[in-house]
Order: sequence, then C-alpha cells, then structure tokens
Amino acid sequence: MSLAQLNREIVSCRQCPRLVTWREEVAGTKRAAFRNQEYWGKPVPGFGDPQARLVLVGLAPAAHGANRTGRMFTGDRSGDWLYRALHRAGFANQATATARADGLALSDCYITAIVHCAPPDNKPTAEERSICAGWLDRELDLLPSAEVVVTLGQLSYNQVLRRFGPAVPKPRPRFGHGREVPVDEGPRVIASYHPSQQNTFTGRLTEAMLDAVFTRVNEIIGG
Repeated sequence: MSLAQLNREIVSCRQCPRLVTWREEVAGTKRAAFRNQEYWGKPVPGFGDPQARLVLVGLAPAAHGANRTGRMFTGDRSGDWLYRALHRAGFANQATATARADGLALSDCYITAIVHCAPPDNKPTAEERSICAGWLDRELDLLPSAEVVVTLGQLSYNQVLRRFGPAVPKPRPRFGHGREVPVDEGPRVIASYHPSQQNTFTGRLTEAMLDAVFTRVNEIIGG
C-alpha cells in the first residue's frame, strides 16, 4: 500500500459517530467569514514528502481550518505559525497555507495528526484517539525514511510514544517543549508545544522556541 492509497481510506472513514456528526455539521453551517466557501467536511489526510526524514504529528483538524480546507494546518492561526517556521527551516517552499491549491510544497517533511476529524472544542475523546491510532501506525509504517518525529502537544507526544511501545526508554520521559526521546532502531521523537492560539497568544510558545525545534531537527538529519 502507498500513502496515497492509505489517505483515500482515511478520507472515507466513518468510525466515530460523534466526529462524523460534528465535522459535517460544521461544514454545513459554516463560519460567516467563509460562508461562500465549500467546506471539506471529511477526515483530513496527511500530506507531504513520502520520503520525508521529518514527520510532524499534530492533534486534529481545526473546525474552520483543515476541516474547511482539507489539508492539515491550513487556513488557521496554528498553521500560520507552523508554516512560517517550516519555511524558515527549509522544509516548506512558502510561509503561508490558505488552501489545497495555494502552491505549498513540503520538502523532506510529512504532516499528519493523531485524529483525522475535527472534534468538538478541539477535544477528541480517549476512545476516538484510540480508534484513530491505527491510521497513525500505518502512516508511520509507510514513512520508512523518517529520522525525527516532532509531536505538537502532549496528546500527540503520548500517542507517538505509545506507537513505539517497548522501543521507548523506561521510565517514559515526561512531556516538555524540546524534550528528545530516542527510539530503539527508530526515529528520534522531539516534543513541542502545539502552535495553538492558547499557547502563542500567551507567550508559552514563541517563534524562537519553535525555530529551535526545527534547528535541532536539521542538526539531526544533516539539513
């Protein structure tokens, strides 16, 4: 199976009734600022370079961001922060992401999330995260060149370490921005605060802090 085939399966998924209802309700009612746009309203697949050495794992699509545009971290404030940083670090050809056809291309980078549907209040349940974990496992299996996995937020960090199971050091290192976790015969995991407005507006995450994560990634992969 290829990533393209897997992504087609992800887009057709309807395993979580609450998420299906919410993503479609949001796509139907829309936000006033986007009332003339057609919302994606389906699971959002991962995207990027299939030979990527860097894999980014977020939490879930935003209701009026990726759930609207159909591409991870596209069309919202979190994406604005993320793509500026990726552009500065050389992983993206441009610093903006507004729509699937905006010309954005990732180099040596692949972006996905632990949940592929927009959840109410940006809070997927433990059961929903568990159901979607199978997609993440299969995505990582199909990204054999990955040398670093950057997790955006604590839930993403926990899910990625769960995926690598016994290959993760014991006791499991606690989440913290910039925390590095070596995985036995696998990629190095680096934790980052999520570029959510809650973190960026309060100064908990600064551009310099996010840049430092990708500087470290380039040191590891030799970029």
